[in-house]
Amino acid sequence: MSHLNLLNISKEIQNIKDLITKVAPSDARVMITGENGTGKELVARALHDNSSRSKNQFIEVNCAAIPSELIESELFGHIKGSFTSAHKDRIGKFEAANEGTIFLDEIGDMSLSAQSKVLRAIQENKIQKVGSDKDIYVDTRVIAATNKNITELIKSNKFREDLYHRISVIELNVPPLNDRKPDIPLLIDYFIQQLTDQYDGRHLFIDETGIKKMTSYDWKGNVRELRNIVERLFILSESDQISEKEVVKYSGKK
Repeated sequence: MSHLNLLNISKEIQNIKDLITKVAPSDARVMITGENGTGKELVARALHDNSSRSKNQFIEVNCAAIPSELIESELFGHIKGSFTSAHKDRIGKFEAANEGTIFLDEIGDMSLSAQSKVLRAIQENKIQKVGSDKDIYVDTRVIAATNKNITELIKSNKFREDLYHRISVIELNVPPLNDRKPDIPLLIDYFIQQLTDQYDGRHLFIDETGIKKMTSYDWKGNVRELRNIVERLFILSESDQISEKEVVKYSGKK
């Protein structure tokens, strides 16, 4: 999806585009909230691609996918021998994103220990590799995202309030797809274009009845679920002309 060209005709997404236009040129840290699959990464990439840092790295870290004992090494790097599996020096994501952007996805799942070091990196623009006491200066813009209620995490002492205030200079909420149904036809058209090359130039056409049926569905999985179903139609449908009948047959939805 073209990153600032977040496909839309809904007011909600137009508001997000307007905010991206204002915020992207700055170095302001941004907290993106929203349900899983709503497109938080697209927003983060749009902020990077439309900033002065766009020629440098955009590094994504899924904090929920990395074991807590490895998150600090992933973020800040380590030196050889600092722990059992540290067979050589490693550069961390903050250093790799120097003069670019680091996107801390699902930051609500980050350990408190790692949170304290991220706070230092933001406050002082410097990090230390695991096993080292040498400071490394970094100029990295931080964008974070979560599908969790950060306020509740702070109350339960699972997220540092001082870090929250540091990373949420700008807060941006991406609404669920069910709240912006008018976007669905354009998203479907985009996904078809995106998948055409992947599936040897095959091009699907979903007619008005198919579009109407897909727009009527409850999209608990949001944009990610919508894309999955469009791809399923590419794989399973025998015809390139997709009507409501094919949508019902292959979507797995009623």
